[in-house]
Amino acid sequence: MATQKKKRTRMKRDQRRAHWKVEIPEVSSCPSCGASVQPYHVCTACGQYKGRQVLKLATEATAK
Repeated sequence: MATQKKKRTRMKRDQRRAHWKVEIPEVSSCPSCGASVQPYHVCTACGQYKGRQVLKLATEATAK
């Protein structure tokens, strides 16, 4: 089995892991209801995507 000749330093280890950062997802507002929505996703509040009704959401009147 191959073994390393020298210990890799903390600096080299951290340089390798430098791109592991956590990114905050982009959020925009829905044009119809104003709720926060990720780009290219259906709005969970109103069920619209690009101005078209895609999801039928249960409202209080139909749930009874």
